[in-house]
Amino acid sequence: MRPEHLEPTIGRVVTPSPADQNRPGRSRVAFHRWTEVVPSETGATGYLDPFGGETATWAYTRWTSEERAVGFPATELVPSWVASAPKGAWIRVELRARTEGGRLTKWYDMGRWAEGGEDIHRTSLPGQGDEDGDVAVDTFVATRPVTAYRLRVTLHGAGARVHEAGVMASAVPTGVGVPVSAPGEARGVELDVPPRSQRTHAGHYPQWGGGGESWCSPASMTMVMQYWGRGPDPAELAFVDPADPCPAVDHAARDMYDHSYQGTGNWPFGVAYAGRYGLRGLVTRLRSLTEVERFIAAGVPVLTSQSFRDGELPGSGYSTGGHIMVVTGFTPGGDVVANDPAALSDETVKRTYPRAAFEHVWLRGTGSGGIVHVVHPHDVPLPPSEGNW
Repeated sequence: MRPEHLEPTIGRVVTPSPADQNRPGRSRVAFHRWTEVVPSETGATGYLDPFGGETATWAYTRWTSEERAVGFPATELVPSWVASAPKGAWIRVELRARTEGGRLTKWYDMGRWAEGGEDIHRTSLPGQGDEDGDVAVDTFVATRPVTAYRLRVTLHGAGARVHEAGVMASAVPTGVGVPVSAPGEARGVELDVPPRSQRTHAGHYPQWGGGGESWCSPASMTMVMQYWGRGPDPAELAFVDPADPCPAVDHAARDMYDHSYQGTGNWPFGVAYAGRYGLRGLVTRLRSLTEVERFIAAGVPVLTSQSFRDGELPGSGYSTGGHIMVVTGFTPGGDVVANDPAALSDETVKRTYPRAAFEHVWLRGTGSGGIVHVVHPHDVPLPPSEGNW
């Protein structure tokens, strides 16, 4: 994270054209990253885990960012972070916003996170809603638009460190048709991302979000991590049955699990999990498949979130209220090549989806509005950005 000084987001920042930023159907998105943290506050606090245990006293250090202007009236804020919180440590991430009228909101709790489960239960916090907004698992949803925010990170225990963090602010149009982008620089490019089916883990560890049939996020994150040659070592996988088709998926499910959400799909928790293995990461919104093509051309696969009804995504064979998959490339004609973990087997994970249909179900404001996770090694730069990564 960055404390009080600004550093450009990864990659060269490209000035967006007003025509592209304001095109009907496109989200307005601004991402800011801090890459250093120097805590300036210290203290001690009691913590009663909502999922069991006794009140424990924790020494902490705390860092609070400067107020960061968004640049437009935003309706959602999503933080993400890369941190260390091994046994004996955990972190708490909070956001405070300023409304269009100048009102400061309260501090909203955006997650209590640790690498394992020995000290606290990793969790989001429901029930925070007030007149200014509410927290939907990992997203602050504003009742009235906000124009600025501050990020606060409290590090509990001697081993807690935050290496970097970011906040994505966005305003996603609703009820507007999504324009189809023209095929671009990644036509004919396919990245060799290993396929991992969530369905081969059906019935595994149902205590973590119902088992493998619900593990699209862990399966997708595992694919990308293995593409980069990162992940848990054999000792970390010792708890998994050796006959398991991919123990790393079970490990990811366990260590991405959100006890309040009761699932493995908390977006920042997924990025934080990958960060444990030397990867950088962020959650943001992209505005078109043209932007996804920039990542593919740079060798960086992208995890996308989408929802769709039967028949809306030809070739999928299912419907979903929310699903993660990995875009790994594009056909010469510009259609999307994706590793879809909903497939019945690893051999059938690779899919080709029509560009227009995929762009529609991924970008529309009534769905995920173009949400993506991006994780990559420190020595692999991201492509040029228009301010949204």
